[in-house]
Amino acid sequence: MRQWRRWRRSRPFWGGLFAILAGAWICVLPLAPLKIMLQQGVAGIPSFLMGIVMIVLGLTAWFSPPQRTLAGVLTTLIATAALVLSNLGGFLIGTLLGILGGGLMFAWQPYATRQAPHTPGASHAQPAQRTPHTGAAESAAPAPAPRPPTPHPDPQGAQP
Repeated sequence: MRQWRRWRRSRPFWGGLFAILAGAWICVLPLAPLKIMLQQGVAGIPSFLMGIVMIVLGLTAWFSPPQRTLAGVLTTLIATAALVLSNLGGFLIGTLLGILGGGLMFAWQPYATRQAPHTPGASHAQPAQRTPHTGAAESAAPAPAPRPPTPHPDPQGAQP
């Protein structure tokens, strides 16, 4: 259970899930009876292709998180194009799920370790310590200046 939770939190899981659901909804809709369809198009090929691409983009966000920005933008664009090309984007459900999924993929940031907040002007002096040889108290050297935060693991250089 912890491995699943760790895996899910280390990638844009919900954005990928919504993109996969949107793609599946847009793919399956052309297979509905013609009475339900608003427009079949050229045998539903645009709907099927857009749905497959959205599913692939959702899986890309899951299995290659550094590509989440491109996957999110493309998912949003394809979901918007599906509004015109694929039965109102799966009767608006597919388009809305795709836009939501693309936005979540684009906005997701990897987990960054939290550091203690640094307050300017705070004293970093350590209390006096006794040396084992003389027993006399000597003040410890002042703490070094705080280091800048470690680089973010995101290859595109985004900082939290």
